Amino acid sequence: MSSTPATRPRGPQVVVIGAGIVGCSLADELTARGWTDVTVLEQGPLPAPGGSTSHAPGLVFRTSPSKTLTAFAQYTVEKFNSLQVDGVSCFNPVGGLELATTPERLADLHRKAGYAASWGVRSELVSAARCKELWPLIDESAVLGGFHTPDDGLARALLAARAQMTRAESRGARFLDRHTVTGIEQQDGRVTAVVTDRGTFPADHVVSAAGFWGPVIGRMAGIDVPLQPLAHQYAKTKPLPELAGATAEAEKPILRFQDRDLYFREHNDRIGIGSYAHQPLPVDPFAILGYDEARANDMEMPSSFPFTEEDWAPSWQDCRVLLPALRDTEIEEGFNGVFSFTPDGMPVLGESRALRGFWLAEAVWVTHSAGVAKAVAEWMVDGRASIDLHECDLTRFEDAQRSPSYIRERGSQQFVEVYDVLHPLQPMEQPRPLRVSPFYARQQQLGAFFLEGGGWERPHWYEANAPLVDALGPLPERDAWSARYWSPIAAAEARATREKVALYDMTPLRRLEVTGPGALDFLHQMTTNNLRKKPGAVTYTLLLDETGGIRSDLTVARLGPDRFQIGANSPADLDWLTRHAPADVQIRDITSGTCCIGVWGPLARDLVQPLTRDDFSHEAFGYFRAKQTYLGHVPVTAMRLSYVGELGWELYTSADLGLRLWDTLWEAGQRHGVVAAGRSAFNSLRLEKGYRAWGTDMTDEHDPFEAGVGFAVRMDKEFVGREALDAAAGPARRLTPLLLDDPAAVVLGKEPVYVDGGPAGYVTSASYGYTLGRCVAYAWLPTLPTGTGVHIEYFGEKVPATVADEPLFDPKMTRIRR
Repeated sequence: MSSTPATRPRGPQVVVIGAGIVGCSLADELTARGWTDVTVLEQGPLPAPGGSTSHAPGLVFRTSPSKTLTAFAQYTVEKFNSLQVDGVSCFNPVGGLELATTPERLADLHRKAGYAASWGVRSELVSAARCKELWPLIDESAVLGGFHTPDDGLARALLAARAQMTRAESRGARFLDRHTVTGIEQQDGRVTAVVTDRGTFPADHVVSAAGFWGPVIGRMAGIDVPLQPLAHQYAKTKPLPELAGATAEAEKPILRFQDRDLYFREHNDRIGIGSYAHQPLPVDPFAILGYDEARANDMEMPSSFPFTEEDWAPSWQDCRVLLPALRDTEIEEGFNGVFSFTPDGMPVLGESRALRGFWLAEAVWVTHSAGVAKAVAEWMVDGRASIDLHECDLTRFEDAQRSPSYIRERGSQQFVEVYDVLHPLQPMEQPRPLRVSPFYARQQQLGAFFLEGGGWERPHWYEANAPLVDALGPLPERDAWSARYWSPIAAAEARATREKVALYDMTPLRRLEVTGPGALDFLHQMTTNNLRKKPGAVTYTLLLDETGGIRSDLTVARLGPDRFQIGANSPADLDWLTRHAPADVQIRDITSGTCCIGVWGPLARDLVQPLTRDDFSHEAFGYFRAKQTYLGHVPVTAMRLSYVGELGWELYTSADLGLRLWDTLWEAGQRHGVVAAGRSAFNSLRLEKGYRAWGTDMTDEHDPFEAGVGFAVRMDKEFVGREALDAAAGPARRLTPLLLDDPAAVVLGKEPVYVDGGPAGYVTSASYGYTLGRCVAYAWLPTLPTGTGVHIEYFGEKVPATVADEPLFDPKMTRIRR
């Protein structure tokens, strides 16, 4: 091990737990950024310590519905392609080939090709004959087509780990094997050291990159790690005559037969086969043996469980149908390899709110390993990653989503669905219902169709409104994909909102209470807009990071001199504000103890005014104002806000009074034709109005001016991120409103957008605008003049659209301000 020169700053002391592919990649990325006082602890022997890295088949398919996962995989391919050990590359770019044997899968491959174009992955849709050329052993008659990604391939994970270990050591890092972690020391809410069976290691930062042992390490730190290990079958055939004489480890693309939950790769003259077709086999992370214990129990390594023949039998038949050459051979060896799943299938990354300096880099597959390590290293060293990580942030799980039973059940379902064709709105089936608003019983009576988000049951439309559909006239026919989790009732609910009045359940939206003598100064400095307004004011504002990226958008209501209610987006907002809050500011999440109904439509005032003695006229209760009052018997905080572009209020009360509030409004609204309306109509209406959804339309990868929310930025005040905005050049890209030219055309989001024949950006949000009679799509594109024609690729078809001015609906705001 070479030492770092004494004159060079070594950075804080970092201990990484786990020397698998993630731990080794992270040590390399940290030391490359000048944090060279890095110790990596591993319980097993190096360089093959026995975790998931040691048995991983190494498949790297980059294309994913998640832009973030695709970026992770792209960096992994780029980095591993640049690494060698003893002249052997750490990546074998044989390409990838996904087969379709059903029309549904073939359509999904067209959608996947759209993702590839959106995220910048080179790909092509190919015929069955071309699939046969790429993989001569397949039965061409069973194949309808394929998706070929020539730059995907096989990661040599152990070699990549060794290469990065060597580079990190050359910069001063050290790797210690045979060190079993037994405890995490902490003081005053910060991590201070890692205790092992061979000594204690002081630390300013500790990173758990322990893979399926992550929950074990987390428990030592007092942190729940929402991760479920599961066993996955992998087998190798005997040598095949058709592959005799093979000199390369693999030459053909890695092959996925997703209609039967199978994948294939070459091992010289053999074929390796992985199966997700069997029942989930969850593994207790606290029962997994250490390396030496596993060897003593005749296990090759802790992550390699005995092969279960009974689970394999159906898959073996499917393999022989697709690859007839397998009919004359047998399986020579097999095992059940353990790896990690989370409730939503995404990694778990970030610093714990409960224990400062304790970081997670867990539930990471080889595919994403180097990309994750780079992002976490940037986060630790620079305070943020260069790509959006909100889908992976460990704070994203609510308390209700952290129970062991929830993690086991949903993690197991993620295993089942690895290769399923999943609709973007498709919810998990169990455990439901988990979180419900106080109005749930009334919503059920009205025939609500619920989807789920953040554990909440969220009505998307109500069957009680079906009779209203007849009055709409003919609606455009939808294709089968866009018609899933959709109903024409949504159009009726949107129309009722525009013409009369509707009740929307807004309870799942996050609410924070900020109080204390320093609350105003703190929030004013943390956000972009002017909050120095009298009590009763409501302000739309932004949370930025130091680079000017949008961490979140907020509505801040000043309810008293030192009391504010914030409408936020995610648990990460609470985490961010709490990290920065001074001692004289208290912040708490009040979402679960409160509820909210949006009352919106031209008759909203007619409905609400008779229920209160307070004046709800426009002159007495203006737009973006708040008032604490009573509606009937219910104390409410009323805010004059509208996310649908119509007159109305958000009405907040405590959860125990929520049902009474609903009933009060429902009864009073009968004379005005009130309806309950769901998220489907809501999304249509907000897109017609051009209102952004954080996490979908904009993230911390975007600044306010390119995202179209620069009106919420006051450059004449100090706030986090202001210096970066000062230094920023003019926007080279913009969040751009598009109207599809064909009144019958629909897109759903994440589709590539073509300008002058080439991919130039991607759709964020999209919904049919029932008021406009066109589908509305927002997309990140180069700055384009209004009227520019573009094309959106939807299942392989180029759909024409036109750049529009926004807002598309009621540009003078006359409907809201009346």
